[in-house]
Parts: sequence; C-alpha cells; structure tokens
Amino acid sequence: MIIFGTKGYLYQLAILTLVCGQCGNPAAHTLRKRVTKFTLFFVPLFPVSTSYRTQCTFCGAEQKVTKEQAEQLQAQDAGAQGGGQAYGQPQQQHRF
Repeated sequence: MIIFGTKGYLYQLAILTLVCGQCGNPAAHTLRKRVTKFTLFFVPLFPVSTSYRTQCTFCGAEQKVTKEQAEQLQAQDAGAQGGGQAYGQPQQQHRF
C-alpha cells in the first residue's frame, strides 16, 4: 500500500501598513506565502503549488498577489525597517 497526499505550509513574510481595498482603512496587512507539497508516506517531497496573499488585520479581507508583487512588498518592508525582521518561518501547518 502506498500512502500519498498533500500538505500545506503557511509562511508569514512581512507585516505591512497598507490601505485596505475592502474597508478603506489604513491598517496592518500580513503578507503570506502558501506552499502545498506532495507527500509520500507523510514525507513532503516537492512543491505542487505556491500562492501569495495579503490579509487586512482590520476587516480580515484577503487579496491574492503575484510573486513579483509579493517580492516588491517584502523589499519595501525590509527597506522601511532597516533590514527587516526574520520572517519566513512556518506560521501554521495544514493537513489535507
């Protein structure tokens, strides 16, 4: 018997202050990267999909962004913080 599936990883890349497109408030937004990996016998082997999203901490609205936009926002955050914090560690793990 072969056991396979997928496992999702959620990485918090940055915390940004942006104007929310949904509620219109200038609020903190988290920039997150979600990576889904193929697993074989519960061992993650390779990424199947990757997506980037920002989430408003005021209203909870999420907006999908491209990889290029995410890199630009992350570079903006690192420049504003003078080097930035150590982001990129897994925040949550989801099992499917």
